[in-house]
Amino acid sequence: MRLIQQALIRKAGGNMKTAQSMVAVLCALLMAAPPALPSDRTENGITIHSPSGGGPFGAFLHQYQGKTVAPLNLANSPRIDQLIRGGIIYLSLQDAIALAIENNLDINVQRYGPLIAEADLLRAQSGGLLRGVPASVQNGAFSAGQGVSGGALGAATTGGTTGGSTGPAANVNGVISQLGPTTPNLDPVLQGFGGFLHSTAPETSTFLTGTSSLVSESRLANFTFTQGFLTGGQASLSFDNRYLTQNATTNNLNPSWNVTLDLTVTQNLLQGFGIAVNNRNIRISENELKTSSLTFQEQLISTISNIVNLYWDLVSFNETVRYARQNLALAQKTYDDNKKQVEIGTLAPIEITRAEAEVAARQQDVTVAETNVLQQETIIKNALSKNGVASPDVAEARVIPTDKIRIPDSDNLPSLHELVQTALKTRPELEVTRLNVDNARIQIDGLHNGLLPVLVGFGELTNHGQSGQIYPPGVEGPSGQPNPYFVGGYTTALGQAFRRNFPDYNVGAQWTVTFRNRAAQADYTYNQLTLRQSELSAQKQQNQVLVDVQNAMIGVQQARARYLAAVKQRILQQETLDAEEKKYKLGASTIILVIQTQRDLAQAESNEVTAASAYQKAKVSLEVSTGQVLSSYHVDIGDAKNGVVKQGPAAPPAEAPKS
Repeated sequence: MRLIQQALIRKAGGNMKTAQSMVAVLCALLMAAPPALPSDRTENGITIHSPSGGGPFGAFLHQYQGKTVAPLNLANSPRIDQLIRGGIIYLSLQDAIALAIENNLDINVQRYGPLIAEADLLRAQSGGLLRGVPASVQNGAFSAGQGVSGGALGAATTGGTTGGSTGPAANVNGVISQLGPTTPNLDPVLQGFGGFLHSTAPETSTFLTGTSSLVSESRLANFTFTQGFLTGGQASLSFDNRYLTQNATTNNLNPSWNVTLDLTVTQNLLQGFGIAVNNRNIRISENELKTSSLTFQEQLISTISNIVNLYWDLVSFNETVRYARQNLALAQKTYDDNKKQVEIGTLAPIEITRAEAEVAARQQDVTVAETNVLQQETIIKNALSKNGVASPDVAEARVIPTDKIRIPDSDNLPSLHELVQTALKTRPELEVTRLNVDNARIQIDGLHNGLLPVLVGFGELTNHGQSGQIYPPGVEGPSGQPNPYFVGGYTTALGQAFRRNFPDYNVGAQWTVTFRNRAAQADYTYNQLTLRQSELSAQKQQNQVLVDVQNAMIGVQQARARYLAAVKQRILQQETLDAEEKKYKLGASTIILVIQTQRDLAQAESNEVTAASAYQKAKVSLEVSTGQVLSSYHVDIGDAKNGVVKQGPAAPPAEAPKS
């Protein structure tokens, strides 16, 4: 008897160890989840908060809370307040660029692009379909007088290239779809089911159950752990538990425990087979991540070049105001002189009227020039601040540019070949196109695999365990005493399953062949044709770069020639006016000729200012076409991504320019 008790104790101990092993397996499955999310991080000037708390289970619980993107910060950078002195913003070109980097909304919008691409990459790494990453670049504002009806305010709205998605997935009304073989779910999934069942069934015969009313109670606790693989396979481990008690007198074991441990492995052998097919979304999203950074550079180049043009336009508008006021003073002086001569009778009264008309015309020029400056200042303040002119300090401040247009004696441009090679290496949109073409090729590889029939190999290994208590206790049933090996509790059944006492094996394959296969053929052909179109478009874009560089180089040469001609013409008109005024004082000329000469001088001065501004814009156009905007204006890409320029604002000028 003692030996039997010791044997039972050893068996119970073995079953307990088996139960401990089962618990360890379940804990391992629970901890198979990714590690805890990292702490808060700030990237591209955007703070992303990670979940906190959770104690020892934080690594597990944080997966179901998600990260939180910080709310928008619409406060301007301190630089803009530092530049306001006495209600005037003394603005250098470098400060204008720095303010654009820190506050311009188009640049701020693009800072989210790389983070969106990272989120899409995370989705691809889980085996999910791609949502795509926005890749549009917004144009800047127009200068005053260049919009509809000459109004800069109406024309200062930003336009942009039609933005799309660089990803291959179609996202229509929130439904994401994709062509080609589907990638398995790469995130492990643990499913659980627990339940209680009570049933009462009347019996037509007592032969099988020994009762006329069979009452059953079941308790279920089932778990399934599933993991997909980049090879195109999937493994599923199921652990099912059932406790059953009945009032049937014919049961040898009652209550009873049933345990099933099942491992099923499937693998695609034709369609959907291979890492290259199943990781294509990951490779595409990695390209999207590069594309989003390049798109940010594109936006940076577009915005900075636009700000530079707006700045030089403001400088030229101020020069136009100065010339307009000088011409008004000349017209006023002519009017005063004519009035005196009419009073002494040496000049006909009609000349006063003619001089008054000229003063009115010059006053109109001054008004137009001054309002253009005001409009341009508003446009620039809107482009250099997050909240536009909503801030009273910014809205009321005048903008005084401290840099002047300086035309160098010579351009000293590199050769056309050198400029073209620089453009091909540095222009970000060319690399974006190359990445998009590469994504199209990756997609075609997946569609080519989708032409194959479906052949899935599978293998299944199932272990069973069953135990229970003798029923009725101490009474031999109709079929005799049950096998002692099955007499026991839950741990007995569990031990049988883990010892593989009652195994099942199942190996096979399933295949599906689609005759004609027209949908897959059409998709494969369609994407090949669109790839060829993309390759042609890429070549066209590269050819256009060559044209852009050459045209921009010629544009600089033409702008210099126009500026030099405008300077000569202005000098000529100035000397002509001086001579005409001297002749008029001597009575050898008329007031009409003097007024006409004044008009010619005003036009020549305006042409000179316009030509100088056009030269600066031609230089900017050349820098854009060669991809040298960031280097030309000393823009640090790290500062641009973070939205904070390390270099402080420029010191106020010793002799501040006046508005």
